[in-house]
Amino acid sequence: MQRITFWNIPALALASALLASAPVMADDTAKADDHGHDHSHDHAHDHDHTHAEGQDDKSRIYRGYFDDAQVAPRPLTDWEGDWQSVYPYLQDGTLDPVMAHKAESGDKSAADYRAYYDTGYQTDMDRITIAGDQITFHRGTAQAVATYAPDGFEVLTYEKGNRGVRFVFRKVQGDDAAPGFIQFSDHKIAPEAADHYHLYAGDDRAALLTEMTNWPTYYPATLDGAAIVAEMLAH
Repeated sequence: MQRITFWNIPALALASALLASAPVMADDTAKADDHGHDHSHDHAHDHDHTHAEGQDDKSRIYRGYFDDAQVAPRPLTDWEGDWQSVYPYLQDGTLDPVMAHKAESGDKSAADYRAYYDTGYQTDMDRITIAGDQITFHRGTAQAVATYAPDGFEVLTYEKGNRGVRFVFRKVQGDDAAPGFIQFSDHKIAPEAADHYHLYAGDDRAALLTEMTNWPTYYPATLDGAAIVAEMLAH
């Protein structure tokens, strides 16, 4: 079993954190199954990144090495836009070059990587649109719309020493089918527009923080499969 530490900024502390630029943290701990979670991605991606001296600051942050003071609340508009799930691209073979690339330097075969990401990317939420504080979740032809408000962020510390941040938003009104909480993870730790993200969605805030095997992943809807492959290979 692997120990993960959560540093929590609750919703009531968010306003003061925005003003003071210094988060007020409370400690909690949770355990998750050992799933190769030794890197910056809080969903245990097997990207085979390593931490080395001399990396620039942005690269270190992407890999999960940063100071507490660098973490800051983010507005929902950081994820504004029209987003598509990458799961269909995994299913139809478009992402096979990405799996083959991972196998060249990783500890799994391309087929094993594909199975791993099949579990990670799996979702029936094929499209998400975000405008202001409103999110529309698309499942085929069905839609659920809700308004969300900031609910703090969580810094997860792993045994290896690297960390990840999940930015949390809670539903304040909207369709019953829309999740009560959503948590974004995009390898950024302060206000900045996302280029892709991993979404954890459900009605139990605490339970979502322990989810480490399924991390539906979204890229801009303007990108085709080849462009998404290029983006993934660049990381």
